[in-house]
Amino acid sequence: MKTPKRIEPLVEDGLVDEVLRPLMSGKEAAVYVVRCGRELRCAKVYKEANKRSFRQAAEYQEGRKVRNSRQARAMAKGSKFGRKEAEDAWQNAEVAALFRLANAGVRVPKPYDFLDGVLLMELVADEHGDAAPRLNDVHLEPEQARDYHAFVIRQIVLMLCTGLVHGDLSEFNVLLGPDGPVIIDLPQAVDAAGNNHAFSMLERDVGNMAAYFGRFAPELKQTRYAREMWALYQAGDLLPESPLTGVFADDEHSADVDGVMREIDAARIDDARRRAARADAERGAVKDEEPAPPWLQ
Repeated sequence: MKTPKRIEPLVEDGLVDEVLRPLMSGKEAAVYVVRCGRELRCAKVYKEANKRSFRQAAEYQEGRKVRNSRQARAMAKGSKFGRKEAEDAWQNAEVAALFRLANAGVRVPKPYDFLDGVLLMELVADEHGDAAPRLNDVHLEPEQARDYHAFVIRQIVLMLCTGLVHGDLSEFNVLLGPDGPVIIDLPQAVDAAGNNHAFSMLERDVGNMAAYFGRFAPELKQTRYAREMWALYQAGDLLPESPLTGVFADDEHSADVDGVMREIDAARIDDARRRAARADAERGAVKDEEPAPPWLQ
């Protein structure tokens, strides 16, 4: 097929020998199967911001580091330069996450190179050498569903141990390779410690997996792995091999509402006293500065 314009620089640099066929087109990128020497790989071509249906929501951007203050100011103002910098940062986030997770042993496609908005990475293939299907496209037996669910939960734990939350995990961005599930699509990955929405995203990711695998093994819908692993993470006790049960008991101790209200009232009284004392002191200072009446001069 004709080489897409965005992939031409990779061909010119010798990173890609031939574009074989389109693989898929999603909300944020188009993916092509390419030949690199004797290997088949994927070239993920990111769509321009005005052509994407997935928006860079503020909750995903929170906690991400930028190169310098100039870049941060430009991105905040939304200038032409700022929009370009934001776009570059959005794309670079997936590249950085893939390298980080692959090095930690998380089952993600192996990244090879990134040039001009095109990510060159491993082609996840099935046992026949064809592109692996997404979870959404397969039917599972109950035991398979339990095994794959346990595997994905362990991958989520590994991700969290590296400080990342996928943020958009579902059956549409998990491939089923010969050795089990492979997690894809990570440009929206968030920093677990630096993003205030990290837990809600983790809970959604885990919930999506429970709902999907629960179609084939209904008991999985009742599991609560997100709260369990997050509690361990916050305590600094989460490890890749941490045993999880899928059971999490909420704190059922009733809050001492009356005690809290007494503390609030006491704080208000103390604040009122401080304000009154400060006002008295200011009035006294003004009085001392006033000139004496004529009959006292």
